[in-house]
Amino acid sequence: MGFDEKADQLKGKAKEAAGEVTDNEKLSNEGKADQLSGDVREKLEDAGDAVKDKFNEVAGKVQDKLDEDK
Repeated sequence: MGFDEKADQLKGKAKEAAGEVTDNEKLSNEGKADQLSGDVREKLEDAGDAVKDKFNEVAGKVQDKLDEDK
């Protein structure tokens, strides 16, 4: 998880809390949107990492097979 994603989540929580305390629905909703943005970016980063890991695993198996056939 990257720093930017966590920063968006924390900023969103702060905005949401400030909006609730001041009864500012717009600010509260902006906070929720910031949190959601951070969550989505975090999930996309995790998915990308999983794809890279799987690719490296498969590539390693292919290379092992090629080495066996030599």
